[in-house]
Amino acid sequence: MAISQTAAETIGLQAISWLVGNDELLPIFLGSTGASLDDIREGVADPAMQGAVLDFLLMDDAWLTGFADANGCAYEDVMQARMHLPGGEQVHWT
Repeated sequence: MAISQTAAETIGLQAISWLVGNDELLPIFLGSTGASLDDIREGVADPAMQGAVLDFLLMDDAWLTGFADANGCAYEDVMQARMHLPGGEQVHWT
């Protein structure tokens, strides 16, 4: 089932909140992206920041399942949410 834009942004916000509360994973995100806590704080409502966090979580199955399980969402909802946020569109090369 496809999710709405509002649901996608809600999952994006939940992902940011979960990441900021994860003492082990947050430093990895900050180090790999070059973002700071101020960048996250300023961009929390920005769908592009939400998409960046979802991209990060989607890089590792353990991160994805940890987030989804903690927030009661289906694993596939995370990918669907990512597709609704800026930069998540499927590219068609034809």
